[in-house]
This record gives sequence, C-alpha cells and structure tokens, in this order.
Amino acid sequence: MKAMIDGLLLALSKTKSDISFEIRFWDGESKTYGKGKAAFVLTFKSKRAAKRLLQDGALGFGEEYMAGNIDVDGDFMELMHMGATPAVEDIKLSFRTKLGVLFQHLRTLNSASRSAKNIAYHYDRGNDFYKLWLDDSMTYSCAYFHSENDSLEKAQQQKYEHICRKLQLKEGETLVDMGCGWGGMLIYAAKHFGVKGTGCTLSRPQVEYGQEKVKKEGLEDQVSILYQDYRKMAGKFDKFVSIGMFEHVGKNYIPTFLVKANSLLKSGGLGLLHTIGKEKPTQPDAWTIKYIFPGGYIPLLDEIIRTMGKTGLVPIDVENLRLHYAMTLEEWSKRFEANVAKIHKMYDEKFVRMWRMFLNGSAAGFRYGTTRLYQIVFTKGLNNSLPLTRQHIYS
Repeated sequence: MKAMIDGLLLALSKTKSDISFEIRFWDGESKTYGKGKAAFVLTFKSKRAAKRLLQDGALGFGEEYMAGNIDVDGDFMELMHMGATPAVEDIKLSFRTKLGVLFQHLRTLNSASRSAKNIAYHYDRGNDFYKLWLDDSMTYSCAYFHSENDSLEKAQQQKYEHICRKLQLKEGETLVDMGCGWGGMLIYAAKHFGVKGTGCTLSRPQVEYGQEKVKKEGLEDQVSILYQDYRKMAGKFDKFVSIGMFEHVGKNYIPTFLVKANSLLKSGGLGLLHTIGKEKPTQPDAWTIKYIFPGGYIPLLDEIIRTMGKTGLVPIDVENLRLHYAMTLEEWSKRFEANVAKIHKMYDEKFVRMWRMFLNGSAAGFRYGTTRLYQIVFTKGLNNSLPLTRQHIYS
C-alpha cells in the first residue's frame, strides 16, 4: 500500500518539481518529496483512507478528507494544483463505485420534475452563506480580469460589460437570461444599456434576493426575475444570454436547452452562452457530481457547436476564459477561508471541508487541468448585418 502511494506521489511531485511536501502515514512513518520547506503536509490517518485514494481517485480522496480521515496542513490549493494531473484523473474507479456513480446519475437526471431539487441542493444553501465570499453583486460565475490587480467586484462588472458588448445591446431591446441567479446580469444590462430583461431561476432564495435588488435599484419596469424552469419560458426577445447555468442542464437535455434558446430569440437575434466546458472527453468528476452539482454535466465544445447547428443556431465567436475562472475561484477561496469560522457555525466541519475542496479543486482544474470556460456568441439563423470585426467589444 505504501509503495503504491509513494509511486503516485512521486508522479505528482514530478509535475511540480519546485514544490516540496510531506506525507505522513497511519503508523507514524513520514516521507518528504522535493527540496526545501514543505508547502503542505498530507496525513493519512488510516490505511483505508489511502486505499480509497488508490481505488477511487478524487472521489475517494474527497470522501475521506470530508470524513476527517485525511488531513491537509499548509497550502491546500497547492495540493489541489498537483492533483489536477492525469496521474490522479486517470485512476480507474472500482466496479462498486462505478455502480454508485451510475445510480447517482440516473437518480439526478435533470427532468422537469427533478431539476428544482438539483438546483435547490446547491443554490439554496442560503444567501447569507454566499454573501460571505461572493462579490457585492452576488455573481456566482467567472469574472473578467483586465489585470491581475483587479478586485473581484471590478472584474465581475467587467464581465457583464464584456458580455453586453458582445451582445451589442441597445436601449429598448429585450433580453432573456436563462438561469439568471441573483440577477446581476439583468441589473447591469438595464442600468448601463437601457434594456428590458427577463430572467428565470429555480432557486427561491435567488428570486427573493434578485427581486428585492431590482426594487432597490428602481428597475421594476425594466427587469423581471421569475421562479421558473427554463423549459417553460415564453416570448420573443432581441437577445439571449445564459451565464453559468448550462452546466446544470445535463447531457440528455442539451438539445432541449438550445431548442428553447432558438424559440426565444427573434430571427437574426444574438445570443451568448457562458459555460464551463472541455475540448476533449475525460472521466467525469464523480465527487463533484455527488456532493456539489447533482445532475451536472461538463459539455464538450464540439458537442455544443454541433447541437447548435442542428437547432438552427449559428456560432459566430468562441472565447476561452480559462485563466479568468482560475483567478475567480482563487479569490472566492481566499474569501471563504477568511470567513471559515462563520461558515463552520452555520454548518459543520464536513461542510467546510467539502466546499474547501470544491473551490480549490475547481481552481486547479482551470489553471492546470482540463476544464475550460467558454463564451460562445451565436445568432438565430444567418445575420449579415453584424460588424465585420470585434472592434465593438474593445473600443
């Protein structure tokens, strides 16, 4: 067992040879990898905890860490960075675990009747929880940094500006936001571009917060936030946007989502899909699906583009904001840790460990792993009146 763990950690050490770390086994034996002061100390409190890592990769590690059978002292982010490698990602799940993952998948499919439960599981943790580590606009998606010195608040407003320019929003136009969260995009577009917007979400705390914020901003005549499944949205809009919601749709419902987007747009209308994605197939993250985003699915870029083509949508621009999301998650993680005592009182140690692993692991996935963040601009059918260049985005 120790020899197998040693082999895995040697492989991890080679991916970041400048980082030193220490491992401590259940019997008191320890070993150091790399040179210099250890960035972190990884402790396996039991032989079973080590075995779970070897058998089930990130899922095994995550469950044992949440249970307190694995401890990490020091730079947790650095450990997650080292773990975002094929040495860990390619660990084959045990047959028993695969059955459990399959059952979890079938049980949490995003049907019309199940979606609300899946969304509530993640987003109904309470607005007070998210306020502790999100920015003032309560934006829970990738920010857009003009420089590494930008604050999270500034970067999130820059993200909304970036999207509004890509959509070429104009005063008096109508905008539909599929999965609008706490309403940040709609509020920004209404205030700065004079549009009339309608959004939907299946999280009641988000609806309540968003509606109150709209009222506070005096935008009741411009912005509507509905508690509604995207499949039930109706009307015709000049522009369409969806930010950080597509990952919740599920593989089976990608066509359903894009057909709905088509039906909501006027002919020639512009849309933007802001979504986590990948350019190549990888093993699903069983831990994240089980504990963070039930029913979630990270789509492949070509899967999205092909389905758009089949549903009458024409992709005209794709941007990968991978590093922007790594920076966003790293900032969220810092704010989370700054408030960890409050979060511990709100929930418990297992919850704190679960979210610590989620935020840090996700940041590592974007910076060093296979996870991407795509902004895909598309039109409903052909539109020959659009600008010939991207100058309108940056000037």
